[in-house]
Amino acid sequence: MTDGGGFQLRQLCRDIEQRSLSANRLSSLRTLSSCNKKMSKYTIVMVRHGESEWNQLNLFCGWYDANLSDKGKTEAAQAGKAVKDAGLKFDVAHTSLLTRAQETLKAILKEIGQEDIPIQKTWRLNERHYGGLTGMNKAETAAKYGEEQVQIWRRSFDVPPPAMEPDHKYYDTIVKDPRYADGPKLEEFPKFESLKLTIERTLPYWNDTIIPQLKEGKKIIIAAHGNSLRGIVKHLDQMSNDQIMGLNLPTGIPFIYELDGNFKPVVSMKFLGDEETVKAAMAAVAAQGKAK
Repeated sequence: MTDGGGFQLRQLCRDIEQRSLSANRLSSLRTLSSCNKKMSKYTIVMVRHGESEWNQLNLFCGWYDANLSDKGKTEAAQAGKAVKDAGLKFDVAHTSLLTRAQETLKAILKEIGQEDIPIQKTWRLNERHYGGLTGMNKAETAAKYGEEQVQIWRRSFDVPPPAMEPDHKYYDTIVKDPRYADGPKLEEFPKFESLKLTIERTLPYWNDTIIPQLKEGKKIIIAAHGNSLRGIVKHLDQMSNDQIMGLNLPTGIPFIYELDGNFKPVVSMKFLGDEETVKAAMAAVAAQGKAK
């Protein structure tokens, strides 16, 4: 695989630990040596969905099924072009049960002429469930509760948001959605999730479904959400709970992991995009929970 058009975050853990994964630090992160690349056995591409209509309105979305915004549709198409330019092809695709991730995946597969490959959909790749915050404006919530509290709810590892109670505006819309007929069970249906809880339901899918497919030699793409993907990234790069708090995944920009025979990264989070675009997109995500 060539390096054209991409860059990777090999020093990700160290930089976040030093609290320096800001836009001005991305330029110092470089690709691995060609020696390490020879160790690569498996390749997997991941992408956070394009901007949704609720992202555009700066609302906590979670399990609410928001559609892609016009910008998000453009981002999805651009993601497809980036994958095409990188010469990547896939044997199977994985996505969540939410439309914004599925539509992003469809746009990518259409661009590379692979609309007919198997697509596996699972709630385990859904976005983190934001509980009672679902539908609330992030900036207004920050003004009401304070930016620090909102950042704790958004980015802490094990502190969940308030629960979504049965009288919540979107409770029935989400809990009674027929797409969840095959799971999770009603008694197990989340009313909220911390990142820790999100990872606990995402990683079994990674270990039980995706890893076996990689072992079979399948080329895989995952189109999912900021927090379900952060869980996979945390697992792969063995990031601490504190380190993952500083990672803001941009919408609609694919990134690559190359793994060795033990499924350890030899290339970590190599974005298929120019450096300035990725920096700006990360900064935009980081600013969402700030009062205006």
